[in-house]
Amino acid sequence: MQLIQQVRHALRLGVLQEGDKLPTVKEVVARVAINPNTVSKAYRELEYEGLVSARPGVGTFVTRTLGGESLDRHEPLRLELQRWLGAAREAGLDDESIEALMVSAFRSFSAAGAGGRT
Repeated sequence: MQLIQQVRHALRLGVLQEGDKLPTVKEVVARVAINPNTVSKAYRELEYEGLVSARPGVGTFVTRTLGGESLDRHEPLRLELQRWLGAAREAGLDDESIEALMVSAFRSFSAAGAGGRT
């Protein structure tokens, strides 16, 4: 599931583009301690979702991205988030505390609906 999420994030953020080749199963296994069957299963799931296409003997390629027009709006938001992260670090928060705060804020925001507006 983590591998699928990582590919989706890369597609959403524009890190992976249509036509890009994913690492082979063997390359993924060499980089991280993961079972080759798990990698194959993740690639099949991504293919089922229409995000990648396997070409036997050639590799697995991205067939579509998830970013759309929103990619143009990512950079200012990323910079704003980096400023916030700097403030959190200056306030003495460690990585786990920052992550917990962000997850909590996101969940509250999502639960409120309509973009967090009540």
